[in-house]
Amino acid sequence: MTKTRLKTGPFSTRSFFLKNKTMWKDADKFLAKDKYLRILVKKHGPCTLKPISKRKYFEDLVDAIIQQQLSLAAAATIFKRVKVALGGEVVPDKILRKRDETLRKCGLSYSKVSFLKDLSIRVKEKELKLAQLPKLSDEKVMDELIKVKGIGRWTAEMFLMFALARPDIFPVDDMGLQNAFKKLTNKNMKPERMEKFALRWEPYRTIASWYIWRSLEN
Repeated sequence: MTKTRLKTGPFSTRSFFLKNKTMWKDADKFLAKDKYLRILVKKHGPCTLKPISKRKYFEDLVDAIIQQQLSLAAAATIFKRVKVALGGEVVPDKILRKRDETLRKCGLSYSKVSFLKDLSIRVKEKELKLAQLPKLSDEKVMDELIKVKGIGRWTAEMFLMFALARPDIFPVDDMGLQNAFKKLTNKNMKPERMEKFALRWEPYRTIASWYIWRSLEN
């Protein structure tokens, strides 16, 4: 299978999409040739991932931290409670003004409260410049995000995929993806082997992951 590599240097996600209006169409066409993914592409249709507004970056990271080690349903409930406690606006100042116990009552662990406070401080003091992230390469975005307490590789990958819509991310440590991957390929691989196997889907591993996740739907 011929592989086309995308440039990995700094770029703007929004300008990238404007200049590449057929990107997901090309990705779907590319992945539809793969023996494992062709049925999913046909079943679920075009990939619908797209970059979110910069105004939503902070809220997205808060949501991603809350989701860590929780089911989507549980995380959604807790995020909703946090948002209500903050008066409907998830911003650094409001999180920093809230007492830890108030956030704990929303269902957050002590560690996640500390993670949200650390994120809020870094954003408020401009140690983490969220608006600049779209201009950075995938690797640089990862480097910036994992400086935040509680943000590891998985959370950074979720941001790259679902906030910036970067096309070639494969979150091999995601349990849902691991389960779906095993079901799809009928192969029980360790993450290292999964990562090597997924090279067949470059430069569209984000879109491949999206389809693989969709395979878990009833």
